[in-house]
Amino acid sequence: MLDTSDLVAFVATEDLARARDFYHRILGLTLVEDSPYACVFDANGTMLRVTPVEKRVAAPYTVLGWRVADISATAARLNERGVAFTQYPGMDQDDAGVWVSPSGAKVAWFVDTDGNTLSLTQFA
Repeated sequence: MLDTSDLVAFVATEDLARARDFYHRILGLTLVEDSPYACVFDANGTMLRVTPVEKRVAAPYTVLGWRVADISATAARLNERGVAFTQYPGMDQDDAGVWVSPSGAKVAWFVDTDGNTLSLTQFA
């Protein structure tokens, strides 16, 4: 039923201006709409709506992720823009924060300006 409909992704923020700057300037997403109700970005054909909330509740998991062709290069470019990758205790991550899963996929996590967990994945 929804297999032919476009997906719309949502992420919450307590500071819309700060989030707009992060998703547009740091992550490089194209801003397509800016209103008091949401900043809308084109995430490679997927609509991402960053919506303001009075109090964001931290999710204990990744809320958004990107499939990338070269995780090391992408992580390095984001790091140059000020993104710090999360190091998790007990996980065998390299110095850049990249973990290799049992399937061979490489994953790195970081947070946005509200503490939402985001990720990069380079599938094997």
